[in-house]
Amino acid sequence: ERDYRMRTAEAVLLRWEVMRMKTGRPPKYESKEQIEGLIEEYFRSCEGEMLKDDDGNIVYNKFGEPVVIGRKPPTVTGLALALGFSTRLSLLNYQGKKEFANTITRAKTYIEEYAERRLFDRDGVHGAKFSLINNFRGWSDKSRDETEKETLEKLDRILEGIDRASKQ
Repeated sequence: ERDYRMRTAEAVLLRWEVMRMKTGRPPKYESKEQIEGLIEEYFRSCEGEMLKDDDGNIVYNKFGEPVVIGRKPPTVTGLALALGFSTRLSLLNYQGKKEFANTITRAKTYIEEYAERRLFDRDGVHGAKFSLINNFRGWSDKSRDETEKETLEKLDRILEGIDRASKQ
């Protein structure tokens, strides 16, 4: 009887594990409204704040521009962390959910636009290029002809393999 109870308990635990694997972790957010405020807060935190002197007056640099402290570039990884995800990929997975697609895509577009502007900035061009190529669709450092040529070569190899397999 003890063996029967042990086998039954093991079977129940096994079913529980299988059920947990099928359902996965519960969603972090149930609605887009839950993340919209966090997204806005993240972008506000990226802006930094104007430096003020002891009298509360804004401090200007030699070009007459206000000095901003704490400014940081908005990034996809930074957005993921601000939303409580542990990886950039988790954010991208949420972007694949219908409920969140537009909200996350819009936030990523803001980041993309920032990176795009940095392409014209001597100091930020390399980082911006890297971010655009690795975080957004449609950006590449290869010409279209090179990409199409590589794709056609891959297709040729696949078709040759299929052709060889069908002859065997």
